[in-house]
Amino acid sequence: MNILSELKSRFRVVLGELVADPTELLGMIRPAQDAKFGDYQANVAMPLGKTLGKPPREIATEIISKLNLSDICEPLEIAGPGFINLRLKDAWLAERVNHAIGDERLDVPLASEPKTYVLDYSSPNVAKPMHVGHIRSTVIGDSLCRALRFLGHRVISDNHLGDWGTQFGMIIYGYKHFVDTAAYEAASVAELSRLYKLVNQLVDYHNARAKLPALESELASRMAAVETQRNQVSTGDKAADKKARKELGKLEAKVAEATESLAATKAKLAAVERDAQLADLAGQHLNIATDVLEETAKLHRGDAENRQLWDEFLPKCREEIQKVYDRMGVKFDFEYGESFYQDRLAGVVEEFQKHGLAKESEGAICVFLDGFDAPMIIRKKDGAFLYATTDLATVQFRMHEWKPDAITYVVDHRQGEHFEKFFAAAKLCGYPDVELCHVSFGTVLGDDGKPFKTRSGDTVGLEALLDEAVQRAYAVVSQNDDAKPNGPELAEDERCRVAEAVGLGAIKYADLSHNRTSDYVFSYDKMLALTGNTATYMQYSYARVNGIFSKGAVDIEKLRRGGASIHITEPAERALALELLRFSDALGDVVEDYRPNQLTNYLFELSKRYSQFFEQCPVLKAEEQTRDSRLLLCDLTARTIRQGLSLLGINVVERM
Repeated sequence: MNILSELKSRFRVVLGELVADPTELLGMIRPAQDAKFGDYQANVAMPLGKTLGKPPREIATEIISKLNLSDICEPLEIAGPGFINLRLKDAWLAERVNHAIGDERLDVPLASEPKTYVLDYSSPNVAKPMHVGHIRSTVIGDSLCRALRFLGHRVISDNHLGDWGTQFGMIIYGYKHFVDTAAYEAASVAELSRLYKLVNQLVDYHNARAKLPALESELASRMAAVETQRNQVSTGDKAADKKARKELGKLEAKVAEATESLAATKAKLAAVERDAQLADLAGQHLNIATDVLEETAKLHRGDAENRQLWDEFLPKCREEIQKVYDRMGVKFDFEYGESFYQDRLAGVVEEFQKHGLAKESEGAICVFLDGFDAPMIIRKKDGAFLYATTDLATVQFRMHEWKPDAITYVVDHRQGEHFEKFFAAAKLCGYPDVELCHVSFGTVLGDDGKPFKTRSGDTVGLEALLDEAVQRAYAVVSQNDDAKPNGPELAEDERCRVAEAVGLGAIKYADLSHNRTSDYVFSYDKMLALTGNTATYMQYSYARVNGIFSKGAVDIEKLRRGGASIHITEPAERALALELLRFSDALGDVVEDYRPNQLTNYLFELSKRYSQFFEQCPVLKAEEQTRDSRLLLCDLTARTIRQGLSLLGINVVERM
């Protein structure tokens, strides 16, 4: 049962008599922040007081008199200016947790009105190895997919691979000019990755050389502006001086920004020029940027040689990415990449033009949208299509093929403006009712507060990230096992299995435990800690329950079937039972705004409640009826942790 939903449904009946639409008020019914105020709290009377022109306590009294909650709650209380405090009956709590014992779904109901969702996540460019930047989209999308399915929704996961863009033009150009044939035959993907990086570096070099004069001129101009502004300070007029200093600060910030940009550009130039071989290649390939675009255009036009190379490269690159997905336990229903939609793009442009939704501007075909300064280009002047065109073709296909109620795109927050325009255009072209949602997320940072990179400044490869997490987890697991009072318990192969589960779980949980819209600092030490809000702590809590069963030679399956039941007599038992029943509430919060951290927050609170219960309520040493009751509470806790972690894509281990 979803307790919060049940409470809201009963409040809705009463609030509906006071206002036309009580939806916003229902959002003010939440779990109490402090147990002394009960289990849940409704703060609806204060805003109703303003609306109805009555004292909030009077309104709260009226609401209580009409509410039908006697089967669930103790008599309701009014606190302060009009807060309504709700405390669930102990007998009702016991009834629900006892129902959960025999329920595979742990008392979590299926959605009353299931929807069809298309989830678009991960979506790497297949021409290069996956890196740390792909972790967020992949694990957030995977966890949302799992949660929505568990709640009974129909979910179609679609990995929209980048398999057709400029990156393949770079690889094709690199293969034609720089390939090491022996290296390619020995390790194709590694050599293709080297070629991509090399061509990209040479393109960046020439772009940087072209930008350098303008950057130097801009810095000089901004420095001159700072000097001019400094002369405006200390005039003797305090108000004028304050305004002048404020403006000076803004100008100095612009100088710092221009200085940093110039330094980064010079660093790109120096990296090539100090390497004789790279410098020689840069001199030989002066037009590499336009040549790469031409190779890309030839591929898109169906050039036989480039198409043959693409057909050869793509499976090799895709196989390498699949190794990472397999290791992370991530699966997709479909993988319709950009190439799948190429023959549909011209039709998208024609349809927009046919319905008067797009028009030509300076040779390009553009969609002009209300509320945006710049139009959305769907065909460039040279006839090339853009990501926006592909996204429009994609939504047309998905609506025709799957008829979803919602399509969610789990993509970096920096693509926000693109999705705003794309969604607006999609509504224009005939899809006004489908929910289109950009599930945005922040950046993974290093200790320096900048995007997480290696010491050499390269982007961290995802496979290397996973390897190191598992290696560090192995050290933690071994140290913990070696420190056990009766000596180590885990054989070497079991240590390795546990380390894999702990290491990969730590990476995923560390990402998912943050509000997805926030940046976070990557730290192996924090994510592998045995205390705090980490996967390791959750896995340890699960293993600790199994340790109790092992120590007491408990046949938990037999106990579940044997007619034993949970009795709530101690405060710690009650607190744990209540938290167990909030699992459904937490999942509701996850899908309401696509935030997996609502589930990690719940699991952390559950583990803390279990720890308090474990310390205050003896289990194996209790008399038989109490022992069986507490064993069932332990079992329900372990099952809930296992199910919750599973919805995050994280495995549990029996022993640690």
